[in-house]
Amino acid sequence: MSFFKEIFLDSFFDAAKLLPLLFLIYLIVEYLEHKNNNFVHNMFRKSKKTGPFLGAVFGTVPQCGFSVIASELFSKKAITLGTLIAIFIATSDEAIPILIAHPDKLNRMLALIGIKFIAAVIFGFLIDFIVKTTVEIDEKNDGEHHFHGNCESCEDGILKSAVIHSVKIFVFIFLVNIILGIVTEFVSPLMQFITYHSILQLVLSCLFGIIPNCAASVVLTELYIAGKIGFASLAGGLCTGAGVGLMVLFKQNKNQKQNFTILLTILVIGIITGLILKALGI
Repeated sequence: MSFFKEIFLDSFFDAAKLLPLLFLIYLIVEYLEHKNNNFVHNMFRKSKKTGPFLGAVFGTVPQCGFSVIASELFSKKAITLGTLIAIFIATSDEAIPILIAHPDKLNRMLALIGIKFIAAVIFGFLIDFIVKTTVEIDEKNDGEHHFHGNCESCEDGILKSAVIHSVKIFVFIFLVNIILGIVTEFVSPLMQFITYHSILQLVLSCLFGIIPNCAASVVLTELYIAGKIGFASLAGGLCTGAGVGLMVLFKQNKNQKQNFTILLTILVIGIITGLILKALGI
């Protein structure tokens, strides 16, 4: 019982710590949607062809705020699939703050950011080249463009809408974290017994990285610092880890087949990136 009590409390407090960030993110999203839609319209119209590059830039920002925003915008067809994937790949969630706390890992941290950025740009543009995503922009009404993905609270103002949205996501994250906490408890020890240079370690790291909360990035980074997994496995695992952004995507984007395709895509990209690093001896 103490184990499940600990999981319950940890899940609650982990979700609660995200609540202020979620509220801020959704307040920004609501503002952009309801008060300054022309700004969003023009930004993505002008950056439509360079979306993956901008996505990779924003994705390098520590933690998963931009992956959440990207999931929201993609569910409203405001950004391309390649841009979403680029942000997901570039996102490192909690890994960067943890590595910053270890000065001896500074070079590896910079290498990690650079590798994930390059992978995000390459695969982002490649996906946009292969998959033509329709971005819903009304060219005839530049000043009156408005997303209709979350307008149930249009008349109540952006503050109330942001609060309601944040609480809904908080509850969703809390419930999922309980499940993930139990899974993490059993998977983490397994990772430490995998041979340091094995392909299996890379694949498991990428699968583990998909877990949509900060636990995945924290565990992978701590295992790397402790010398239990290699740099290629860390990079591959963090390429698949978009933090809470992936969870929000499944919550907001109603096309679940597309969501699972995106999940599989970032998993394959993570494994490919890791294999390339292993082949180069990095």
